[in-house]
Amino acid sequence: MAKIIPITEHYQHFLAEMKESFWGDVYGETKLAWKRLLEADSARQRDRYAVRESYQRRQSRRQPYRNGYYERDFVTRLGTIRLRIARTRGKSFLPRALEPFQRRAEDVAMLIREAFLRGISTRQVGRVVATLTGEVVSPQTVSKLTRDLDQAVRQFHQARLSDDYAYLFLDGVSLRVRRPAGRKRVHMLVAYGVRRDGTRHLLAFLRSQGESQADWEGLLQDLYRRGLEGQQLGLIVTDGCPGLAAAIPTVYPRVRHQRCWVHKMRNILEKVRKRDYDEVKTNAQAIYLAESRAHAEAAAAFRRFRARWLREYGPMVRRLERDLPELLSVFAFPRHLWRKLRTTNVIERCFVEVRRRTRPMVCFVNVESVDRIIYSIFQRFNLEWKSRTLNLFTQAA
Repeated sequence: MAKIIPITEHYQHFLAEMKESFWGDVYGETKLAWKRLLEADSARQRDRYAVRESYQRRQSRRQPYRNGYYERDFVTRLGTIRLRIARTRGKSFLPRALEPFQRRAEDVAMLIREAFLRGISTRQVGRVVATLTGEVVSPQTVSKLTRDLDQAVRQFHQARLSDDYAYLFLDGVSLRVRRPAGRKRVHMLVAYGVRRDGTRHLLAFLRSQGESQADWEGLLQDLYRRGLEGQQLGLIVTDGCPGLAAAIPTVYPRVRHQRCWVHKMRNILEKVRKRDYDEVKTNAQAIYLAESRAHAEAAAAFRRFRARWLREYGPMVRRLERDLPELLSVFAFPRHLWRKLRTTNVIERCFVEVRRRTRPMVCFVNVESVDRIIYSIFQRFNLEWKSRTLNLFTQAA
């Protein structure tokens, strides 16, 4: 009877190392062989196209000639392979065998785009992908793959809008972009629409240098051109930006305008001394918490606020009085909607997600990257909201 030799832990470790070494060598040699084959295929295609030997002079000016090589990364089932692609002055020659060889390329590309859109930097994305491909993908490759989103961004900007939105919320968010002259802030103007049945959509965003009247008119005219003519639009809610307030009458002159009370309260309280802070806040809140527009305006709340604070904070009180008509537009709508319509909080929540996703990136390399990440975030919101309505607006339908 044969004697059974026990397999020790040391032997198991030795066996695992031998297998890893063997398959590692096979993997590396296979990858190197494919690299050489693909590069040779690229050079062969270039030589057929140029129809000349190396260093041979051109017979005419129209005849193509070699123009060296450039390097490019390709994600394949063997990991990322960096190839030298042959080229002439006006054309490059990708290996014909490359496309069927990239079996996992589309899956990896989707992973790269999703990781980027989740707010991971291009350098960190490469490390994440390494868990699948076995090698780190370069930041340049990540950037190239995310450019595929540009077509989707263009389609979003050109999509036709239905003219059945009852409420429109407008606000802006700023992001940092790297420029040759240094880092600069780029503003993103955003439109969020709600129908009477409670369905909602992020309708548009526009990259701009600021929030002037001309900038906001550009966004509103784009909405109008795409189909949102405002036939059922009852209220436009804004953050109180002067440029936006001036732009609304030029595109939607018959629509009521409501200024955000959160932004207004912030403006009021930043002018107040610390000892008066709580009392001013309570008196100002009494205006928008009134039972009706009459109680809020002249009958009670604002009259008491004016009498109490005009002497100490005259400019602040006069600005509030000037803005009061646009701060009280919400009283023309059903009572249960007042709380939702008197602020831009619904769109500010979207901006929280934008900032959360973009914070790890610190600074965008170019403005196209800004468009891609904003589009991705908004598209995800719109897909989630297809089956989730705002119940308050449903009650008013």
